[in-house]
Amino acid sequence: MLTRHVDRRRFLLGMGGLSAAALVARPAEASLSAPVRKLSLHNLHTGEKVSASFWEEGQYIDDGLASFNRVMRDFRSNEVHDIDPKLFDQLFLLQHRLGKQGEIQIISGYRSPATNAMLRRTSSGVAKKSYHMKGQAIDLRMPGVELSQLRQAARKLAVGGVGYYPSSNFVHLDTGPVRSW
Repeated sequence: MLTRHVDRRRFLLGMGGLSAAALVARPAEASLSAPVRKLSLHNLHTGEKVSASFWEEGQYIDDGLASFNRVMRDFRSNEVHDIDPKLFDQLFLLQHRLGKQGEIQIISGYRSPATNAMLRRTSSGVAKKSYHMKGQAIDLRMPGVELSQLRQAARKLAVGGVGYYPSSNFVHLDTGPVRSW
């Protein structure tokens, strides 16, 4: 009987600890509970800027996502592709972690297979099966945020791929598996 009482006590203490841990939200998790998620994007190649909400009242907003898809299009072919909404969630989380709400500068968003192949021929570091071709990646900068700080914050989110390209002055984010280079 005594053993049963100790086991129950340990069980209840363990459950209490789990409950308390669940109440302590990390900053990244807390920001996803925001009732409105908004971003400001600036495509450096086209000069286009868009500021829009992409999440309200528990759901993604089609108009906001469409405006982001357009500004993140393959500027070389003018091809628009649906961008994974999780990528916008990552950007929102990243801004929250950094305490920034300003503009996100787009170096590269969606890339058509033809554009990706051309870049592979003329540049180094372009993946054959790039997440850019799936609408799941962005190469970016944030004014006022050091590139190394941007990379560090993105890695701490642990929600996708993070590439660091200091000589090209951008950080790569994608919604693939958690990894970094």
